[in-house]
Amino acid sequence: MNATALATRLLTERPRPRGIAGWRHAHWLAVGTVCLGAFLGQLDASVIALVFPALGRHFGAGFAAVEWVALAYLLVLVALLAPIGWLSDLVGRKTMYIGGFAVFGLSSLGAGFAGGLWVLVGLRAVQAVGAAMMQANSVALVARGVPGHAMRRALGIQASAQGLGLALGPILGGMLVEHASWRWVFWVNVPIAVFGILAGWYLLPRTRTAGAPTDAPTDAPAAVPGPREGRTGTHRTAAHRTAPREAARFDLPGLLLLTGATTTLLLALSTASGLPLPGWAVAALLLASAVLALALVRQERRVARPILAPGLVNTPGVRSGLVVALIGYLLLFCPLVLGPVLLTGAGVSTAHAGLVVTLLPAAFAFAATVGGGWLPRGWSDVTRCRFGALLTAVGLLLFAVLPASDAVAFPLLVAGYGLGLLLPANNALVMRAIPAQCSAVGGGMVNMARSLGTALGMALSVLGVHLAGAASGGRTVLLALAAVAAAAALLTRPVRTRRTGP
Repeated sequence: MNATALATRLLTERPRPRGIAGWRHAHWLAVGTVCLGAFLGQLDASVIALVFPALGRHFGAGFAAVEWVALAYLLVLVALLAPIGWLSDLVGRKTMYIGGFAVFGLSSLGAGFAGGLWVLVGLRAVQAVGAAMMQANSVALVARGVPGHAMRRALGIQASAQGLGLALGPILGGMLVEHASWRWVFWVNVPIAVFGILAGWYLLPRTRTAGAPTDAPTDAPAAVPGPREGRTGTHRTAAHRTAPREAARFDLPGLLLLTGATTTLLLALSTASGLPLPGWAVAALLLASAVLALALVRQERRVARPILAPGLVNTPGVRSGLVVALIGYLLLFCPLVLGPVLLTGAGVSTAHAGLVVTLLPAAFAFAATVGGGWLPRGWSDVTRCRFGALLTAVGLLLFAVLPASDAVAFPLLVAGYGLGLLLPANNALVMRAIPAQCSAVGGGMVNMARSLGTALGMALSVLGVHLAGAASGGRTVLLALAAVAAAAALLTRPVRTRRTGP
């Protein structure tokens, strides 16, 4: 078998078994498969900080060097989410999603065997490639794989899987580091990745450029091969078949500019948070990030198939929705970093502090799945977003003013519940506004906003503590976050549904 035939075979999406494809609730099996990736990604994100001390001792390195284990992952993930979403629209989201599990699992296996710190950093960058392949397609697979009336609930279930991963990460990581080894923090990903590959192969529907599932039951008229799906399993719309070669050319300059802009921004924030670089270097990095971002905007307006698709960003409601998504995950991750710092600084044990902080993602997961049912049925997604943002603001404000003790459990529950209402409803609004054939690119932008929010949440928390001390700096950051949450309620806008068309 030559290379071309092998590539064709690997990129050909296989249909689900007839019994699964014909079941009227099969879309929930696909949602469950997407939840595996969501759980795995957030488990890895929340567990890694717990291994920093163990890595420092094992490799004899300082915190500034060990921090690159997390920083390299975030830099690669943020840079690749949009381009991988663009590529997925061409080759199929099912293929890319399953491939993401494979890359993530193999790199996790290698990371556990890493013999040097910089080898581990490199393997973490490869891990991020796999994570980007999953995350760039997760929202699109859910949004285009379930009926419209079930989208918010499906996205809520996916968000709850993320919350479960965030909640279990600190507990599982502490147990593995204490009773086994830091290597098991990476090896634990391998069986989940294997299960994800099998589930994706059998439970995910085939996808095409327009984003709709295509493997209907064989006894249904829609199953006859036609314009929407050929017998080979490859999927192309008429627009793609007739588009000029230039229109399908990969936007490499856009990718390089995007990578440079995000990398310099995160490096500047990390440097200001304690990495050993002088102040002028931070200013230079921030200036470089701004210049590269402006160049990226100019580049994306000129090319036929841009990575970031300015036309999508300019769609009414999408831009503000992406900003709210970034804010939401910033609000989620800042307390996860600040909570243990404030509690342990007040004399609370590390284990007990971890349990208290776990209430935030636990409430997030609850609200994203069943907690939203407590709200009036007539509330729109816009109303849910605004109410959730205001609840989050109240919770963060209480967290900032109450003493660092078990008393902060209630504010964490309130903030987590508010975020669990805000983020699924906001993501549903964004995906409804994005044309179906661009769903993977749109999903990639949503996940890029999420990853930027995660990175900014971590960096700003460490920056506040670094500049003003644990207690005062942490409380100042929390007060600022409460104001940002209130602003998110004002940013939420109604959107017009766009299911078809460019």
